[in-house]
Amino acid sequence: MKKVFVIGIGAGNPDYVTVQAINALNEVDVFFIMDKGHEKEDLVRLRKDICERYIEDRSYRIVETADPQRDRTAAAYESAVHAWHEQRAAIYERLIGEELGEDECGAFLVWGDPSLYDSTLRIIDRIVARGTVAFEYEVIPGISAIQALAARHRIALNRVCRSIHITTGRKVAEGLPDDIDDVVVMLDADCSFKAVDGAGVDIYWGAYIGTADELLASGNLRERMHDIERMRAEAKARKGWVMDTYLLRKRDD
Repeated sequence: MKKVFVIGIGAGNPDYVTVQAINALNEVDVFFIMDKGHEKEDLVRLRKDICERYIEDRSYRIVETADPQRDRTAAAYESAVHAWHEQRAAIYERLIGEELGEDECGAFLVWGDPSLYDSTLRIIDRIVARGTVAFEYEVIPGISAIQALAARHRIALNRVCRSIHITTGRKVAEGLPDDIDDVVVMLDADCSFKAVDGAGVDIYWGAYIGTADELLASGNLRERMHDIERMRAEAKARKGWVMDTYLLRKRDD
């Protein structure tokens, strides 16, 4: 039967690839890579570099296909995401059905960890539910941007008897939860931390974590927010894309 690996490859540094991931990479016959356009060609190149670095038998194949664009003008965000996932599911289903031999192994290489703010597993579930193409699949965890952020700032995410909240920029723009002191924010394209009352809040921010382009900043939110906004804008203008993550931590009185 066909087999598919969903492999977490870490937050951008090839050294973040785990031994389990390397073992899985060496079982793969076909790698499916979604091309997100010229601006994000770095993401495709990193995946290819990881394959060249860790795979011993170079007989594997790489199949690239264009990633469908999500409608970012839609009034209903959730329905737009669902429609985008449906487009991706149709592409993934075709790739598995047409590009993968009956006894071959394919793989999707996921930035960070497949279980954290990534759509691949949801899309695989859609394909399995349809039952059009038969395959088994396995998930290989990776080092997430959250783990890498904490390591680079040399902090623990949790504090004794405290909870951690992981959310998006869209949600943090509405304000921090009253009963949570440590909030990790991902997928924030608008520097939503500017909407937070930063008097008693510290920020630990990182972009392109673990790569040669890495940017780090930390300190009191009020004092650093405009510096971080400027750094982020300059980085995006330079590279065409930016992946960043940050922790907002309410300071103890």
